[in-house]
Amino acid sequence: MAASSRWEPGEFLAQLTEEEIADLCASGRRRGWDRGATVMSESDTSDWVLVLTSGRVKVSSHTAGGTEVVLAVRGPGALLGEMSFISGEPRSGTVTALEPVEGVVVRDFAGFLADHGRIAVLLLRLVVGRLRDSDRKRVEYGAFDTTGRVATRLVELAERFGEPAGGAVRVALPLSQDELAGWTGASREAVSKALRTLRDRGLIETGRRRVVVYDLDGLRRRAR
Repeated sequence: MAASSRWEPGEFLAQLTEEEIADLCASGRRRGWDRGATVMSESDTSDWVLVLTSGRVKVSSHTAGGTEVVLAVRGPGALLGEMSFISGEPRSGTVTALEPVEGVVVRDFAGFLADHGRIAVLLLRLVVGRLRDSDRKRVEYGAFDTTGRVATRLVELAERFGEPAGGAVRVALPLSQDELAGWTGASREAVSKALRTLRDRGLIETGRRRVVVYDLDGLRRRAR
């Protein structure tokens, strides 16, 4: 039987059957974090993985100058900590709860995969997909201006987390403008200017920790 639609499409749990999800949850321990809490810390050497069952998190790293670079936003169904588990190296990013989150901490993930060969193959596909996504974002940084990068991230947020709102799409993800700047590789001032440009074109409306997309197709065209 296919996994429940409550998981974000494309994430780890969305690829598993209900029986496999039950086995995975039984192999770990459930835990929750409040909004703003650090779930995983960059450079930590622990090797447990987390399967996110509710809420959203950001994965980030800090430059030598202290600037936060947001690497990804993950939602329900995501597997976190898999890179460190596979490589045996310290964690490459910090995971922070954007809202209250819950998940299953699995410490013997290797033992679980040994008993579930199909899932081990799915894990390889997941890792390859994330590496491809990372390459795509590096291309964006070199090819797109700030407005194009901001539009690209807003399209991604709308497609992944958007909710219909009278012909528009409302993104209720609690992502600040500073975090959006860290995700697009631009300054807060440049992101503010980009958002103003998109508002002036009637593509979006912005508010405190929310964005309403009025013309998703138009936003996609600007992203390209």
